[in-house]
Amino acid sequence: MFQVNIVFMGTPDFAVPSLESLIKEGYNVVGVVTQPDRPQGRKKILTPTPVKEAALQYGLPVLQPQRMRSPEAVEELAALSPDLIVTAAYGQILPAAVLEMPKYGCLNVHGSLLPKYRGGAPIQRSIINGEKETGITLMYMAEGLDTGDMIAKSVVPIEDEDTSGTIFEKLSIAGSKLLIEQLPLVLDGTADRIPQNDEESTYARNLSREDERIDWSASSREVFNRVRGLVPFSGGFTLWNEEVFKIWEIAKPTQAGAGSSSGVVPGTVLHLSGNGIEVKTGDGSVLLTRVQPAGKKAMEASEFIRGGLMKKGTVLS
Repeated sequence: MFQVNIVFMGTPDFAVPSLESLIKEGYNVVGVVTQPDRPQGRKKILTPTPVKEAALQYGLPVLQPQRMRSPEAVEELAALSPDLIVTAAYGQILPAAVLEMPKYGCLNVHGSLLPKYRGGAPIQRSIINGEKETGITLMYMAEGLDTGDMIAKSVVPIEDEDTSGTIFEKLSIAGSKLLIEQLPLVLDGTADRIPQNDEESTYARNLSREDERIDWSASSREVFNRVRGLVPFSGGFTLWNEEVFKIWEIAKPTQAGAGSSSGVVPGTVLHLSGNGIEVKTGDGSVLLTRVQPAGKKAMEASEFIRGGLMKKGTVLS
């Protein structure tokens, strides 16, 4: 095995399997770079990133610069003498000084089939947009946003039962496997280096609060895809009695346009039952099965309905 100094850069759970695979395969990981600890939860408790927690378990040095572009951060990284840098959802753009530092370059485990879905939210956007498949691209990093040459890809189907959470987990495992498969080829100089076709590229911008709002005039399938693309991180929301009403789960839509709800305003509650809350959409209806009223915890829709607060004919805005 090549005895090279590897620095790993990553932040969320998605990145942990790649880090652990490098360690378990015997690669010399000399340090880990991750985002600074952030306040979490209602009590704003300062919490380390999942990658930091994993690194400390293995006794690895951890760097947490506020800005990787700062001269101090670059100097700290250089002190680790990296021959190769591997990144996975690190969360900061690397400057040229870092990209040019390691002998074998900088690799990125990216959560999409490039050149589609460059950017910060490829997994969520692929589900929201109704894609049937996604995957991992192992790539060389360049100064552009996810524009570097590709090494290899691994395809992962998106099933109707999937959410962003399940796809994150599937891709994290697929990414770690692809990294370990291709790394020997990178180190001996025989890995593929495939330029991306910029004309085929799409951009997956980070999600905003407005992305979480449900547009009831959209199709049932679009509403369904949006909610599962937002779970488990934020969920979708609508307004009920001028307060935020969060939606955490929607049953898979049946045939669009079924029922006798033509002429009804999208967002209207058509029916409340033990199965959930049926709401009119642009081409039919959807069944909300897990919801969260303002100031309450998430609950099954059937439990919420028993409270008797929402009535048939209510319009969610």
